[in-house]
Amino acid sequence: MAWLPAPIERLTALFARLPGVGERSAQRLALHVLDADPEFARGLGTALLDLHAAVQRCTACHHLATGALCPVCADPNRDRSTVCVVEDVPDLLAIERSGEYRGLYHVLGGVLSPLRGLGPRDLWIGDLAGRIAELGTPEVIVATPISVEGEATASYLVGLLRGRGLRLSRIATGVPAGTDLGWVDQGTLGRALRGRQPLE
Repeated sequence: MAWLPAPIERLTALFARLPGVGERSAQRLALHVLDADPEFARGLGTALLDLHAAVQRCTACHHLATGALCPVCADPNRDRSTVCVVEDVPDLLAIERSGEYRGLYHVLGGVLSPLRGLGPRDLWIGDLAGRIAELGTPEVIVATPISVEGEATASYLVGLLRGRGLRLSRIATGVPAGTDLGWVDQGTLGRALRGRQPLE
């Protein structure tokens, strides 16, 4: 027997399909939408309906855009001497939030994963070399995840781009700020030691 009316149950079930949203959180969201001003629900519905029609992939870097180019590629003030290769949009946004990088990006749309059937042709790797040559970019920063699949993708990219006169670099990894070394896993600690920086 359903405890709530069917429309609320349906909305709860849809919210529960979102990443990181459990059943109780989904129910709270559905009840919040119901309790809010009806204009909020209409606005939410319209935004959801318009989403796929209004948003597409940037023709240059595969970031999200409302036109041919995303805001990063369309910005004439971005540094075109570096291209940072990322797995997907959340990684690009994380780097942007750091405020430390002002170059361009290339979004792969995933990482190589033979177990999931993802090979180079399933990612946006094919146009990377041509884009770098067209831009005349001297440095490519590989910012794929620090995982088995991310490292395999980084190795593949290095093999693809080596010998083209580029400076290839990999994002540094190490110990998060405020972390007790006793709680850091061996792989992270090892990479932190190998990537140590000289003190000024």
